[in-house]
Amino acid sequence: MNIRTNLIRTGAALAAVLALAPSALALGGRVGDIAGPAAPAAVWRIPAASLTTAAQQTEADWRLLLVNPWNALPEDYEVELATLANGLQVDARIYDDLNDMLTDCRAAGLEPIVCSAYRTQATQTRLYNNKVARVRASGVPEDQVEAEAARWVAKPGTSEHQTGLALDIVAASYQILDEKQEDTAEQQWLMENSWKYGFILRYPSEKSDVTGIGYEPWHYRYVGKAAAAELHRTGLCLEEYLGEAALPAAELTPAQPVRPLETVPPETADI
Repeated sequence: MNIRTNLIRTGAALAAVLALAPSALALGGRVGDIAGPAAPAAVWRIPAASLTTAAQQTEADWRLLLVNPWNALPEDYEVELATLANGLQVDARIYDDLNDMLTDCRAAGLEPIVCSAYRTQATQTRLYNNKVARVRASGVPEDQVEAEAARWVAKPGTSEHQTGLALDIVAASYQILDEKQEDTAEQQWLMENSWKYGFILRYPSEKSDVTGIGYEPWHYRYVGKAAAAELHRTGLCLEEYLGEAALPAAELTPAQPVRPLETVPPETADI
């Protein structure tokens, strides 16, 4: 009787393993690389980008909230804010990591300045409407005005600044939002080290076709230390990491040209 029972149990276990094997092999990788508690060494993993849709990812982790031209901020989105020394505000949950990053950057003899952070719907609407008016006044055909304006200032509800998780950082010695910002010692330090504190350079030059946003070597986004480390290691942007990179080419916003030289004012009108 004991032998027959053991054979039944062994057969059931083997059937379960065989049933799981095809899906695990089809997905590839090992579960042990998924952020969170370490998985047994023998368990097959699923690559981060294949785990879930962006909606499922962000529902489970506020740090991975995806806001871009195709994914608007949830209507019921609320955020508890913390105020920086210069009066700007960020999501209170990222304050400590942001403070650590800026403190260490300054300890390296540098002078980073946060020039834009959280924006309300009203602020983003004002910035966008002002840009629409300027674009219209420049002579752009009426049917292209809003699209052209959106290349420079995100439409209300689609700006990461409204999440409290994004901020623009410039060098004290060069407070201009153009590609020369990348040459400053502050940006060089941030690009090399920001991931250690949970931040990523959100709009890299080589990912414009995926993000829909032109190169911005000043715009940093908090995604948490685990995700930031993985993005740094793989070179993926947030859309790719969340499996939201397959966007129709015709829907992509053209990459932005270099911005005209202008000193950064408070609440700078960028994405």
